[in-house]
Amino acid sequence: MSTVILDTITGKSTATTITIGSTPVVSASANSMTIRGEGSNQTSIQKGLIKTSLSFDLSNNGTEDSNNVASVTDRGTGSTYCNFTNNMGSTAFTVTTGISSQQIGSMGTDDNNRAAISSADTSARASVNAYSTSDSQQADAPVLALMIVGDLS
Repeated sequence: MSTVILDTITGKSTATTITIGSTPVVSASANSMTIRGEGSNQTSIQKGLIKTSLSFDLSNNGTEDSNNVASVTDRGTGSTYCNFTNNMGSTAFTVTTGISSQQIGSMGTDDNNRAAISSADTSARASVNAYSTSDSQQADAPVLALMIVGDLS
């Protein structure tokens, strides 16, 4: 096995592109790096990373795991406000929420157990209000999770 130790990789024909065989794999420019995806498609590495994540126990008001979360505020039954450490760069960010499928049964008896986002602070790009429901009413989920992708400020 060989080990390569270096500080800078420079493409042979283009200083901003790394090629393996005859396939350009990684391209870089100021504040942007793309990687070759399916076919000839390029995927932005920065846009594809999760910028904020939270796993929060609404029934015990405790954060189980988080990234880029400054604070979490309990806003009543089934509702929490997640404030980001670093704001999102624009109002066009994507939020995904969920509750653990293993814990849904403890919340209610029908298929109306859900997690959702009721609002995002789009003016400051600094927070989201997440909530969970059971039997069509707001309820404290044992674990409410959210993930956010987009550009940071």
